[in-house]
Amino acid sequence: LRAKVEHPFRVIKRQFGYMKVRYRGIAKNAAQVLTLFALSNLWMVRRQLMPATGLVRL
Repeated sequence: LRAKVEHPFRVIKRQFGYMKVRYRGIAKNAAQVLTLFALSNLWMVRRQLMPATGLVRL
């Protein structure tokens, strides 16, 4: 169970370089973290969303 929860945090830290909060105040940081988690979800399913290379569709 923990491994499924930890993977988005790894993507945010390693792929996006987000180690510390940037703004003062909870609202701005919450908005940024929510955006980062949305991008993290897209990053993890990027292969399913992108078409396969070399495949030609008519």
